[in-house]
Parts: sequence; C-alpha cells; structure tokens
Amino acid sequence: MAEKVIAPVVSLGSVSAIPLGQGRCYVVGGESIAVFRQRDGRIFATNSRCPHGQGPLAEGLLGNGKVICPLHGHQFCLETGAGSVTTESLQVFPVEEVNGNIQMNLESVHA
Repeated sequence: MAEKVIAPVVSLGSVSAIPLGQGRCYVVGGESIAVFRQRDGRIFATNSRCPHGQGPLAEGLLGNGKVICPLHGHQFCLETGAGSVTTESLQVFPVEEVNGNIQMNLESVHA
C-alpha cells in the first residue's frame, strides 16, 4: 500500500487580519500572493500583481467575486483568475478558513 503524502500547509494567520471587502499581500513559499476577503466572508488567493501593469492587486477594489486593478482598472475573477481582457489572467490558489485562520497549500504556489 502506497504511503499517503500530505501536502505542506501554511497558516497565514487570522482571517480577521483582512477586513471584509479588502485584500492583503502575503509572501508564501517565496511568492507574493494576494489574499482577498469578500464582504460575504469568502476568501480567495491570486497572484499579487496585475499581469498588465504590475499593479498591486491587494489594494484593488473588491466586489461581486472580482478584483479591479488600482492602476488600470482591469478586472479579474477571483474564482478562475480570468481577466476582463482575454489575454490576461491570474493564477488562483486554494485557500480556506480553518478555525478562524487562513490555510494555504504550499504545493499550489509552485504548481
């Protein structure tokens, strides 16, 4: 029987560190990741920089499951990473809230 490999998981801290409707940037596995907390409490994680102009997405406007880049207004779906411009997209990362803390699988960062 094959041994089950458990993926490395890191805690990013309390979900309450990110106010509802905002984002925050974290360094995870050597990569800069933006974590967003929608007003409904759901959390998402994507690349921290806009692929168009390298805008800081954690500082963008958040709503309706999208983030809007603060530099050029490009929009990205937080679930899929799809951009409003079809040639642009973000990498999305699985995150979840566990006992009030944000948990992220490190393997997903380098996939």
